[in-house]
Amino acid sequence: MMPKPTHPHHGAASTVLRRVLIGTAALAVLTVVAGLLAYFTRDEAPAPQHSPAATASASVSPSQRPAREPSVAVPSPPKTHDPVEFGKAAAKTLWSYDTRMASQPEYLAGLRQWMTDEAEYLDWDSVTSQVPAPDVWSRMRKNHQRATAIVSEGHFPQAFKTALADDPGAITQAYVYAVTVTGKQAIAWTGSGAGAESRSTTLAVQCRPKQPCALVGVFPQVAP
Repeated sequence: MMPKPTHPHHGAASTVLRRVLIGTAALAVLTVVAGLLAYFTRDEAPAPQHSPAATASASVSPSQRPAREPSVAVPSPPKTHDPVEFGKAAAKTLWSYDTRMASQPEYLAGLRQWMTDEAEYLDWDSVTSQVPAPDVWSRMRKNHQRATAIVSEGHFPQAFKTALADDPGAITQAYVYAVTVTGKQAIAWTGSGAGAESRSTTLAVQCRPKQPCALVGVFPQVAP
């Protein structure tokens, strides 16, 4: 069995996303995410876990980000204005892959079409950190490794809902929502496979009123 990609909690990969939410965004946005940030930066938060599949994963700088283009490796994002529905679709996409269909750069190019076009909010590194490094991907491809995913549910984390209820207008600066998604992922490779394993993630999803939703990034920890 080849190494399977996991979804580790990369503190470094979340740097841009945190800066978006607490540094470059207006105070209105800070109000919305304050509860989430308190959760993410707790002193007792566990240390990041680095799996072999994600260590040295493709961290693509803004100038190296793949352009938006159709991909056979990744489905196109849904045209929805519902952040929870988009979050569920995005999580399923991040948990699904088929190394027989595309190289690692081609897979990343497919993921790129899910991302927001607004550079000040985009945290591409937090997404690429979910994908195995090119050498690991190549070994997986030799073994025809692939994964399918089933999403069980999606919801706004409680801290996010509380902050939004306290100040409903705060979301209108960036329209970035936190969405937690749970589900299962099944891995298969030549001649064998593994049973479904539980997965959960919290995503940052941007849904402006007159634009379909887009992915901003992946939070380093899961918010309940």
